[in-house]
Amino acid sequence: MTNLKLPVERGCPFATPPAYERLREQAPISKVRLTSGGEAWWVSGHEEGRAVLADPRFSSDKRKDGFPLYSLDPATLRQLREQPPLLLGMDGAEHAAARRPVIGEFTVRRLAALRPRIQSITDRFVDGLLAGERPADLVRALSLPVPSLVICELLGVPYADHDFFQSRAAMMVSRTSLEDRQRAFAELRAYLDDLVTRKESAPGDDLLGRQIARQRQEGAVDHGSLVSLAFLLLTAGHETTANMISLGVVGLLSRPEQLAVIMDDPARTPMAVEELLRYFAVADGVTTRVATEDVRIGGVSIRAGEGVVVSTLSANWDPAVFTEPGELDVERGARHHLAFGFGPHQCLGQNLARMELEIVFGTLFRRIPGLRLAVPAEELPYKAEAVVYGVHKLPVTW
Repeated sequence: MTNLKLPVERGCPFATPPAYERLREQAPISKVRLTSGGEAWWVSGHEEGRAVLADPRFSSDKRKDGFPLYSLDPATLRQLREQPPLLLGMDGAEHAAARRPVIGEFTVRRLAALRPRIQSITDRFVDGLLAGERPADLVRALSLPVPSLVICELLGVPYADHDFFQSRAAMMVSRTSLEDRQRAFAELRAYLDDLVTRKESAPGDDLLGRQIARQRQEGAVDHGSLVSLAFLLLTAGHETTANMISLGVVGLLSRPEQLAVIMDDPARTPMAVEELLRYFAVADGVTTRVATEDVRIGGVSIRAGEGVVVSTLSANWDPAVFTEPGELDVERGARHHLAFGFGPHQCLGQNLARMELEIVFGTLFRRIPGLRLAVPAEELPYKAEAVVYGVHKLPVTW
């Protein structure tokens, strides 16, 4: 048993926590202690992480005994058991059946049709940035509103309510008091319950409206599953992308020779996005499973009922796969990173996130070539305490 206690707070964005490298070198699969007091296997190697995530003998169902939870208070456990599971918490045929109808919303063809609208949204907020005062907070001016408006339009959520769901989503992935997180969860769930009810009366041409129409055609509307789907896509669809926008800007402005690569050849921006996703891996420590039978991975025997946490950050910095992983190299070609997970639960909206990042970075640096940090990178207020890593504020000028 190692003395590493999860979750681990991240400090400098240009390095992993010191214990990560030590654990990966000594034992890519190690027993660790959770903040809940329980134990789990910590998987820090890239090969081992992929093996776990692709193996159907590891369950995503948080209701199963032994699942690695960071909180074991009765209210949280009751919440898990009473609410319909999110897509991320389903397994096997149940997961495939729930995921299949939604995949069509994220096909290459449908996303290509969204590109002009995302470009228009990005230009609008860059216009506002240029018209405002300097220095400006890029988080509020661009990083948060772009993915928020995109996911609102995709789902059919009124953008007028964005302050409400942004604040609740941010609280849920912070490490504030348990009571605050539970309240945020309940308030956001109640909001989406009401939204789905209204859409059932008048479904529009948006993701939720199309899902309602499809379910009616097939039989009856599953209200609870639609609320869970909306909850997952709304919270996952803007918080991670918003933090990646901010950290990507920090990374590129701190490494001007890397920024120059995509400025000289914009066609390399998609490759740069993959490297930034690998490098920052904002959602580390949330990829959790429980073994449903005895499994041997990487020479380690994991028993049925034992929890597993795959560290996407550690796996993405595995030198056996990525040469000099601590160096930001936008020409690396890092698409095999685990920032979006791996296997059947790989992120549903990953290509939407990629497109948003490509458009935002391409537009921002093209339209404001003199953009620079208004304070040194090491003085920025990073979200060391949050489940989804990022920066609270990002002062920039030009």
